[in-house]
Amino acid sequence: MSDSDQSPSQLIDQRIKDLGDWRGALLARVRALIQEADPEVVEEWKWRGVPVWSHHGILCTGETYQKVVKLTFFKGAALQDPAGLFNSSLTGSTRRAIDFHESDPIDAQAFCALIRSASSLNASKA
Repeated sequence: MSDSDQSPSQLIDQRIKDLGDWRGALLARVRALIQEADPEVVEEWKWRGVPVWSHHGILCTGETYQKVVKLTFFKGAALQDPAGLFNSSLTGSTRRAIDFHESDPIDAQAFCALIRSASSLNASKA
């Protein structure tokens, strides 16, 4: 089955499986948290292989690199981040990102709050 025959969710499933290491496990974990925080989230597959989660616009992307899983929030600069999850792309005027390394814990409560905040922001602009 080619990429064009698969749904975005199936492509994300395949990416997680293909990674086969801590990056796949972490991507699966944040995916589950995104779906928990916003049950109406839509999964997309853009830019030749980037998982994207949207609700009234893009919430975040999930890119995997050799040493990091990067979640980029397109409107991150407009979001409150009281837990200080954003640790990358901090100087841009719009985006903010979270770089997860292999041993980094995930503050599930704070992460879900950030997803809900991003979803609310998108809904308010829709």
